[in-house]
Amino acid sequence: AVEVMESGGGSVEAGGSLELSCVVSRVFYEHNVVGWFHQVPGRDREGVATIVLGDAGRGYAADGSTYYADSVKGRFVISRNASDGDRITIGLQMNALKPDDTGMYYCGAREGRVGVNWDGFLSSSKFGHWAQGTQVIVSS
Repeated sequence: AVEVMESGGGSVEAGGSLELSCVVSRVFYEHNVVGWFHQVPGRDREGVATIVLGDAGRGYAADGSTYYADSVKGRFVISRNASDGDRITIGLQMNALKPDDTGMYYCGAREGRVGVNWDGFLSSSKFGHWAQGTQVIVSS
């Protein structure tokens, strides 16, 4: 089964930067989506940024395609940092952090082909594999 582990996070003042890292292992499908989701108490887990891994051909989301929540566009960058066999490392660079960015960040992975117009890129209910979560605190 797919394993997802993440690291990073911490505390920073508003305007600062943090980086999260996620390692997805035992990936067997040629087309997957991996990314981060943000959660605060009392609210659902919300998509922050995701990236497509793999090439499934015409009509499917392209390898390396990225998707961002409006609230983080221009501030966060998701990237594929390394691939080694069935292990893939993903990074999330978070810049110009705001107090509203405070919360738990969960790396999630989804196996299987997704189309270009798939509506689940930032939907936590579409992802089946999760890391343990890491806390980010942004003070004003």
